[in-house]
Amino acid sequence: MSQGQNFGGRRTFLKRGAIGVVGLGITTRDLFWQTKLAQAAELPAALSPDAALQKLLEGNQRFVKQESQHPHQSQARLLEVAQAQHPFATVLSCADSRVPAEILFDQGIGDIFDIRIAGNIATPEAIGSIEYAVGLLGSPLLMVLGHERCGAVTAAVQKEALPGDISTFVKAIQPALTGLEKPTPDGIDRAVTANVHYQIDQLRRSSLLAERLQSGKLKIVAGRYDLDTGTVTIL
Repeated sequence: MSQGQNFGGRRTFLKRGAIGVVGLGITTRDLFWQTKLAQAAELPAALSPDAALQKLLEGNQRFVKQESQHPHQSQARLLEVAQAQHPFATVLSCADSRVPAEILFDQGIGDIFDIRIAGNIATPEAIGSIEYAVGLLGSPLLMVLGHERCGAVTAAVQKEALPGDISTFVKAIQPALTGLEKPTPDGIDRAVTANVHYQIDQLRRSSLLAERLQSGKLKIVAGRYDLDTGTVTIL
């Protein structure tokens, strides 16, 4: 099946769904959501997964060299993506304030579907968000991005009691750390890498993502961000 046919089929499915729910008493708000999904699905994928990865890494190199171009941040870009979005990459990264994906990859509005959560963990909500970006918006690249000296990973390694719901993301990281060393700087860095790969393993359990991977329409990569240099390295 061609890409155009694939998106056409998705639009048909969404439109039929919108018609069908009227008889079930679905609200106007639900119909509005269906319409938004159909609009988002209308944009064809412009980049291959490999080309999307290259675009991200080239943007990161500009950032590192202090040659950022700050693309897609104009009023014209706002209008261009106001009714529909088609991000060329999806990034699951840490909520750390020093790791803003659009800045460190030198991208703009509508370029990256940015999912940020402490420890870049693949919670059900994060997975659902990624499935939306990949399945409905056609994003061809998914990067799980860990970073140097991650506080969430450090907390998981140290296994200390934590207040409130902070312990929830620590529990989501700890299965990745089996057999790793104590929290030395090198040990923490290895734990960051192990956690990225573990979260990717969780994402691969998604049938939607697995289907896109098998068809070659999606690439999943592991990345590490260096806080000192600004460099993103593919693991």
